[in-house]
Parts: sequence; structure tokens; C-alpha cells
Amino acid sequence: MNFEFFIANRIVKSKTAAKKISRPVIRISVGAIALGIIIMIVAMATGNGLRKEIRNKVIGFSGHIQILNYQPNPTYEQTPTDLPDSVLTHISGISGVEYIQPFAQKAGIIKTDSLFEGALLKGVNADYHWQNLAGYITEGKAPTIGQTGYNDSILISRAIADKLSLTLNDKFSMYFVREAPKPPLLRNFYISGIYQTDFEEIDNNFLIGDIKHLQRLNKWDSTEVGGYEIFLKNDDNITATNEQIRLLLPYDLDALSARQLNEQLFQWLDLFDLNIMIIIIIMIAVATINMSIALLILILERTQMVGILKALGSANGSIRRIFLINATYLILRGLFWGNLIGIGLCLLQQQFGFVKLDPTTYYVSEVSIDLNIPFLLALNGITVLICLICLILPSYLITRISPVKAIRFD
Repeated sequence: MNFEFFIANRIVKSKTAAKKISRPVIRISVGAIALGIIIMIVAMATGNGLRKEIRNKVIGFSGHIQILNYQPNPTYEQTPTDLPDSVLTHISGISGVEYIQPFAQKAGIIKTDSLFEGALLKGVNADYHWQNLAGYITEGKAPTIGQTGYNDSILISRAIADKLSLTLNDKFSMYFVREAPKPPLLRNFYISGIYQTDFEEIDNNFLIGDIKHLQRLNKWDSTEVGGYEIFLKNDDNITATNEQIRLLLPYDLDALSARQLNEQLFQWLDLFDLNIMIIIIIMIAVATINMSIALLILILERTQMVGILKALGSANGSIRRIFLINATYLILRGLFWGNLIGIGLCLLQQQFGFVKLDPTTYYVSEVSIDLNIPFLLALNGITVLICLICLILPSYLITRISPVKAIRFD
């Protein structure tokens, strides 16, 4: 066994060490490291989890990228578009693109016997990928839309249904306003399913139904739609893909990413990265300060041992390594308990959802967890590395210890 490891191992296992002044200091230092890693893991897991959950809701409902007509003045009324099959094929062939689906939307007023509420009807076709919303359907099922004929079933949000006292399988009327003096157009629907995303901008506004109703209301051809939603295999290269798609479009169409369509929301989500980074820096600084104090006390407590080792011919560097190995053991012990408790808390929250949130503020009803294993490993590695680098300077105290004075030290 290496000389430094042998001495460090004897110090760690020494029964007399536990009776000395270093005992409470070491416990505090190990506890500080454990508490720091717990806070860092929880902050990372909850911050990334919340951000991922909100992104999934936004992207699941409207896609990573949308192709829309240029509209200098935003409006709920859409201008029809009909991309040629050749363009759609080119877009589908771009690396990273998973699929494309058309959609349309139109503002209307839902009317019941005693209540009414404004809403947007989003129309989709038979090829719509309902799996993106499947996890949010709380009652019933998604409408079954065919290639031909009109389907009067609607997927309604829990928020709108509660406002209008509607339940599953209820029928209701929806009025679509036209330019005066034309009277509003009336369509009757029934509720096949109820969804809840906890995302206020979606839940308070959207119904989802057959796009053929909107094509008929707007007097569009069967090939004309309001826009296209493009879903990617992952969003790592969403900006580059967006630029590639824009180059394939005619002058009157534009490709907008989910971030461009929800700029304020994504800026708010970006703050999570900053918050997590600040927490990590503070916790590592606290752990480093505690370990530096513990190392100094360990050295002072074993001044006689340092003097004897010097008298026997040990170099300053060799003795420093002994104490650094000892400090590494303490750091690893703190990391072990910190990871055990921190990951355990995250798994409990992930499984049982003990901690709840206000969905009107955070867009989710409970704290979401995302445990990223590579990030956890990097977090532990960086903590150990920074602590050891910062402990090198205190370890130089050993070079100032005189063997003669140290052996007589009591």
C-alpha cells in the first residue's frame, strides 16, 4: 500500500481521533457537504423537471415549429394556405424532422342555456398525432376524425367545461361571428373528451375538433389549412432546422419556432438555468469553506504526528498528500449521504407528488422531477475537484511546522 494512503487510512480508522476536538468540526463539514449536494440535486432536478414539463406542454400542443402566413397584426382569423406536396416532402426530408400535421383555428362563442364563453376551435385532420395530448385527457377520449364526413365530437378543456357547467357527452352550440350584416354561423358539438394541461393559455382558450368544420365555415377548399405544425425528433437543433424550413417556403409564409411564438414564457424558463447555477456556486463555496476549516483543524490537531513524520524524513509534499487524502475521504462521505438523501427525495416526489404547486403561476399542479444522470455525475465530480483544489492552499500550513517544536507540541 502507498505510504500516504496507509497513514491516511490509519487516521480515518483511529479511535482516538473521535474523542478529540476535530470530531464536531468533521461532522459539521461532512454535514455541510451532504446538505449542499442535497440542495443542488433537488434544485437541478426540480428546475429541469419544471422546465421540461412546461416545454412539453407547449410543444405537444403546437409543435416545435409552425408554418403560418405573415400577419403584421396578430388575429385569431387565419389566412388559408396550401403547401404543395413537393414542399411538404422536402420539409419531411430535413434531418431531424419527425412529422408534419396541418391545423386551423377560428374564434367563436360557446353558448349553453344560461352561460356563454369565448373560445378558439382548433381543427385537426385524421392524421393528427393525439399521443401528444393523451397524457392530459382526464375524461373520455379524443375525437375520432375520419378522412370523409364531419365529426361533431370535441375535446374540451376542464377549465372551459367547468365555467359552462358542461360534462362528458354533453351537447352545446358554438357561434362563429361573420362580417356585418351577416348573422353568426351556428354549429352543434358534443363532448367526447375533457383535457387538462394546467397551462392557462391553452386550457382557457382551446377546443379541438374536426378541421373540416373550419374549412366549411371559412369556405376553404379541402386542401386549404390555417398552418402546419412540425415536430422534431429532438429540439437540439431547432434554430438551424427552422432556418432550413424557412428557405423552402414561398414569400408569404414564415416558419416560427415554439420559442418565437412564446418568447416571454421561454425567457422565464431560461431563468431556471441561472437560478440553478447560482445555487450550485453558493453550495460549493459553503462546502469548500467548511472543508478548509476542517483540514486546518486536522493539521493543528496532529501537529505532533507531522513533526514525527518530518523527523523521520517525510517530505512536506508527502505529508500534505496524507491530509488531502483524508479530506477526500470526508468529502466522499458527505457526497454519499447527500446523493442518497437528495436522489431519494426526488424519487419520492416523482412517484407520489407530495409537493404541490399553483398551476395558475407555475403551469403545473405538482413539482416535476428530471434526474439527469450525466449531470449528477458531473455535479459530484466538479464538487470534489473544486474542494480539493481549494484545500491545497490550507495544506501548505504543514511547511511552516518545525519538527522540533511540533514534537514538543501539546
